Amino acid sequence: MSQSTILKQTILDELGIVDLPEERKEKILVDMMEVILKRLYIETMEKLSEEDRGALMDLLDNKAEEEKVEVFLREKIENYDDFVKKVVDEFKAEIKEDLDSFGGADTEKGEEQLAAE
Repeated sequence: MSQSTILKQTILDELGIVDLPEERKEKILVDMMEVILKRLYIETMEKLSEEDRGALMDLLDNKAEEEKVEVFLREKIENYDDFVKKVVDEFKAEIKEDLDSFGGADTEKGEEQLAAE
C-alpha cells in the first residue's frame, strides 16, 4: 500500500467519515490533500536556504520525477519524515477541532456536516 493510500485511509478513519458515499469521501480527500500539499510546500520553502529554494524550483519547473524531488528534500531538510508527519498531524488536529466545533466529532454529526458541504 502506498504512503498516499495509507495517509488517505488514516484521514478517513480518524475523522470518522469512512461510511460516507465513495464520491463524497474522494472529494473530501482531494480537498484535504490539496491543503496538506500547499502547507508542505510553504513550510518546505521556509526551511530551505535561498539557494536550495532555487534548486527546488528548477526541479519542479523541469518536471523532475517525484522520487528525485523527494531525495533532494531529504538531503536538505533534517528529519524529513518527521517534518512531513508534523505538518499532516497539525492539519488533522485542526480538522478534528473544526468538527468538534460543529457539535462534536461523534461521527454522526461530523459526517452530516461534511455530507452537507
